[in-house]
Amino acid sequence: MFPAPLAIIDLETTGMTATADRITEIGIVMVVDNKVVEEWSTLVNPECSIPPDIQSLTGITNAMVKNAPTFREIAKQVQARLYDRVFVAHNARFDYGFIKNEFRRLDVPFTEDVLCTVRLARKLYPGYPSYSLDALRARHQLTTDGRHRALGDARAAWQFIAVAMRDCDADAITAAVKSILKMPSLPPQLPANVLDDLPDGPGVYTFYGVNDLPIYIGKANDLRSRVRSHFSSDHRSSNDQRLSVEITRIDFEETAGELGALLRESTLIKARLPLRNHQLRRNKALTMVRMQDPGSPPVLLALDEVDFSDSDALFGPFATKSRAKSAMLALAADNGLCWNILSTKKTSGPCFAHQIHRCRGYCVGKETLMQHNLRLMTAMMGYKFRQWPGDSPIAIKERHPDGKLEQIHVFNHWQYWGTANDAVSLDDLMQTRVSTDFDADIYKLLVKYFDAGGVFTAINPNHPIKAAYG
Repeated sequence: MFPAPLAIIDLETTGMTATADRITEIGIVMVVDNKVVEEWSTLVNPECSIPPDIQSLTGITNAMVKNAPTFREIAKQVQARLYDRVFVAHNARFDYGFIKNEFRRLDVPFTEDVLCTVRLARKLYPGYPSYSLDALRARHQLTTDGRHRALGDARAAWQFIAVAMRDCDADAITAAVKSILKMPSLPPQLPANVLDDLPDGPGVYTFYGVNDLPIYIGKANDLRSRVRSHFSSDHRSSNDQRLSVEITRIDFEETAGELGALLRESTLIKARLPLRNHQLRRNKALTMVRMQDPGSPPVLLALDEVDFSDSDALFGPFATKSRAKSAMLALAADNGLCWNILSTKKTSGPCFAHQIHRCRGYCVGKETLMQHNLRLMTAMMGYKFRQWPGDSPIAIKERHPDGKLEQIHVFNHWQYWGTANDAVSLDDLMQTRVSTDFDADIYKLLVKYFDAGGVFTAINPNHPIKAAYG
């Protein structure tokens, strides 16, 4: 029913934030072939004070952990008990996050499959209002002591699993576990260990097919989980099923963060044109709407006709000219706009919208073109092309969650100049940069980043190192 030995773990901590708070106690129950083979627990010196409310909840005081070992001192013992086992916990994201961050502080990579007993309980016993550990204790008559102590709660999680194995059909448990773990069913043409080296950080991955040609490129915040999901029978899309037949090799590339993964994905897809990627391929039909003069009709322009320095007059980009026209027509009814200006199907008299009282009458002389276009420009503000923030290039810095990689992405007037991994490569990038065409995908990525409050630094092209690394 379970794919590998289990390490059922529970932690007590100084708070709820894995990146800022610390562990005060660890309890682990190790299970092999559905039998407990070892129980282990220890208090941990968090190297900081335990808040009074946490002391009251857990009963663990500052005095109790004063002479306890730090995580650094027990890291090898913990790692040995968790290695190559399924990491099991109640509300597993919490415990896994704390353990991963403790190892991260020691520059020790940690990646194991994670099984959450909250999710398992919901799948096997649906319909209950609560799946807290207290609720499971009461509902299933779990008899362990030591609530809010690490080993006691780890024992309770194991008892719940034992009850589920007694009460539930083995196939139902197997299906539930596979669904939660997104266990991959690898195509026979791939080696069994092909997923072993995948990290659980951000990056891009490439699937290769016949003749070692790329067939699919994707990005992920968690490469391990995302790539595995392509081969999980419970999560496959029709595209995943096609990929499983065609794939012969998997490659991946780590990035410092999500933006770097998105940029790399977009760049690789446009360069390599993989068979199963369509959305991010370069679209040569992209169109902008220019409304420079309210006294003139809007003009639809292909990208090579656009002067991007005149951003105040631009709206878009749109995938095609027909999409641009459709967007304007969609605004017509609510804003009294004239179809004789917005549509290719012009009439010599009143437009169709005026005939059904949806046009304010430009087509019959009731308003001037300037009055009409001022309302059109107001209605189109949701499509307004954004001005570049400032006059200089900008740098956006990202740092990998494990701290092992830092990248600086450089842009200028919506052009992506490249990514540097250190001061030397940044200097080379600024010296050898090549002007590129406007890329709507890069534009959308940056707009989203800016709107989310993303931080960037304006840089002097002649002195980039000091500006970006100062």
